[in-house]
Amino acid sequence: MNVRNMTYVTQDAVWSGSWVAERLGVGLDGDEALPGLLGLALRRNPKRAHLLVSNVLGKHVPQRPSVVYGAGHGLGVRVRNLLGDDEARRAVILGYAETATGLGHAVADGVGLAPYLHSTRRPVEGVERAGGFEESHSHATSHLLLPEDPRLLAGDGPLVLVDDEFSTGNTVLNTVRALHERFPRERYVIVALVDMRSPEDQGRLAAFAREIGARVDLIALASGTVRLPDGVLEKGRRLVAEHETDPADPAPPPRGERGTVARVELGWPAGVPDGGRHGFTPAHRERLRGALPGMAERIAQALPDGARRVLVLGFEELMYAPLALGVELERELAERTGAEVRYSTTTRSPVLAVDDPGYAIRTRLVFPAHDAPADGAGPRFAYNVAGGGFDAIVMVVDSVADTPQLHAPEGLLAQLSAHAGHVVLAVVPSYIPPRGAHAPERSPMLPEPLRGPAFSSYAPEDVGWLLQDLSDVTLEAPTEEREEAIQSGGAHYAESLPVEYQPSERYQQLFLAALDTSAARIAQAVGTVTEIVLAERSPRPVLVSLARAGTPVGVLMRRWAAHRHGLDLPHYAVSIVRGRGIDANALRWLAAHHDPADVVFVDGWTGKGAITRELADAVREFEAGGGPAGFSPEIAVLADPGSCVRTYGTREDFLIPSACLNSTVSGLISRTVLRSDLVGADDFHGAKFYRELADADVSGHFVDAVVARFDEVAEAVESQVKEALAADRAPTWEGWAAVERISEEYGIHDVNLVKPGVGETTRVLLRRVPWKILARAGAGADLDHVRLLAEQRDVPVEEVGELPYSCVGLIHPRYTRGATGADGKAVAGGGGAGAADGGAVASQ
Repeated sequence: MNVRNMTYVTQDAVWSGSWVAERLGVGLDGDEALPGLLGLALRRNPKRAHLLVSNVLGKHVPQRPSVVYGAGHGLGVRVRNLLGDDEARRAVILGYAETATGLGHAVADGVGLAPYLHSTRRPVEGVERAGGFEESHSHATSHLLLPEDPRLLAGDGPLVLVDDEFSTGNTVLNTVRALHERFPRERYVIVALVDMRSPEDQGRLAAFAREIGARVDLIALASGTVRLPDGVLEKGRRLVAEHETDPADPAPPPRGERGTVARVELGWPAGVPDGGRHGFTPAHRERLRGALPGMAERIAQALPDGARRVLVLGFEELMYAPLALGVELERELAERTGAEVRYSTTTRSPVLAVDDPGYAIRTRLVFPAHDAPADGAGPRFAYNVAGGGFDAIVMVVDSVADTPQLHAPEGLLAQLSAHAGHVVLAVVPSYIPPRGAHAPERSPMLPEPLRGPAFSSYAPEDVGWLLQDLSDVTLEAPTEEREEAIQSGGAHYAESLPVEYQPSERYQQLFLAALDTSAARIAQAVGTVTEIVLAERSPRPVLVSLARAGTPVGVLMRRWAAHRHGLDLPHYAVSIVRGRGIDANALRWLAAHHDPADVVFVDGWTGKGAITRELADAVREFEAGGGPAGFSPEIAVLADPGSCVRTYGTREDFLIPSACLNSTVSGLISRTVLRSDLVGADDFHGAKFYRELADADVSGHFVDAVVARFDEVAEAVESQVKEALAADRAPTWEGWAAVERISEEYGIHDVNLVKPGVGETTRVLLRRVPWKILARAGAGADLDHVRLLAEQRDVPVEEVGELPYSCVGLIHPRYTRGATGADGKAVAGGGGAGAADGGAVASQ
């Protein structure tokens, strides 16, 4: 069917939210203007099934350009009246990518006296990052701030933040918090088309203003709340599953008659930016304003005779340039032919389409990305274009997006030509600031973090993995073969993976019992270390866990910060390899997206402190090699029995149940891999996602069990943090001294084969070829799982009276297959290396 003949898409008398309202029971309460400003749609989202669709934003719903521009410009006039001209001249307007880049620019036009900047998800070579933040609820989360003039955000005048809706307020308040730490100022103004905060969230703004000691004002066209009945998420999921028939993958355009595609030369004024990605000044505004009539006239001349309905279609973040052209074209055609002009833009965000007058998203076009995005190719969308009755479509892109993918048979231009008789392509030159003589060299473009559910069983907002997916590569080797290769010097432990240990029913029950017993103790340690980080390191830290033992702890610290403080902390997982250092490309990515000074490295526990030292050496080497400076190598850990760090939740050596298992308690992710034939100079280190182990996965159960204890340990955490902040927590490295002593006493002469603490001992039993286990006399139930694993592998457990740890695992020294059986179990004789009396080991 030729979709050009489908239902005519326009603003009907029927409210475009009635379809969702009738089926989900969702409603809008508030100003009378709300139904005219907002419709409702559905999307796949674990947090919010409904989507508020603006009728005046110019993103999903084609609207008259003058209406879209007028909404933003009018808000800007209100901001200027609020501030007064003197303060308005000192202000900076900041819009949010991708949906509010045009709105923010229109607000800046209404203010008239201030420069404009919008966040972006497109890294630009040669432009230094001035800030960045995460938007966890969004389809794509990482925001960069890339002003051409780094001083743009450094002033103390008012900062005006513009978004399409103000709902929970998390994104805006987190942005203010992050920028206020670097560039404090006395006044902020939040601008939105609609203020949709719940009653619970409405008091947060005043409390936040008091917290940072600044004035915070809010301006919106209308206000209200969304009424959500019980069970709305599940109902929404069912509705999406029922109606979502087409996958969100690029598809060839429908067969049949195609319209023509022609290019028009705009004559964009030289030196005027294409938008606010790098800043847009009042001087730029005046130059563009003078050039717009001529550009609109050239577009009008390129349209076919008799065109009565024209769509100006922008491209993702490029919203203002097509909007400004659309406003001028609307004026031009009104005088010439009386043709209608509408405006909207393409987007990254997938939304369900239902062809019903009471639904905001009637049709959807799906096409491949065409601007070589930093986070990889993927589908993009244009809504309410098909079936819109457009005689002509003016597609406006910047030159970065004018690629072969745009012109491909399944590309956007082909899709549009199947739904309109004439397509005009207008290309705005992408503005790249001149590269200064002292601008640093930028690293090659690195991909965006991997996230669940595509990679790991954690929720996407819980952690972003700065790794490459090696799931399709066979990397596992039998334990005894790996040990022989590692100890003989023939291979590094990070070049292969152990076969994932599959716990017995008895062991799984032991894990669950241990979790039930220790969840409160872990919650207290999580709360303590998180509060110390917030107090001493950064009020807005970027958590970077060392994969994979540190990752469950990073997830829990992020959950504590959200639960107790309403903070939405970024959390990433990176690879560090003993003897090889930390993933330098991961550090480069972090420096490009966040302030290195805010980065806090997180691990599960310390043993003898080898990784602590490795990280310190790696950061020094990274900076000496020209990498961005500012990273602190100090690690925050849940437990520090070795006294190796000063930021910890406890120094007790107790069972952390996440140490009991491998991938099934760590998001189903393997250990990290570093091998030259798999990891190139410009790649992240690798890891595997064990999707096939989903039935045994307890990652979420572990996190939920600990989070459930947060409230009950809150008072104990507060008391413990006060004591910790007043105490001398300098590392004594007593654990390292104990390891050196044990290494000599047992004739091992290699501290790398001595693994102290419950967590490290568990790893020895799960992944390596253990020789024996030293257990502190009277250690109790914390070692039940260690004794069970030792029993299963026929490894002797020796009780020791004086031991600073609960237990220590000894890896079989001078390992060959002659020293153990082919199944990796310790055996008597076989080369004389396995004496159970703790005597010296004969060299082989």
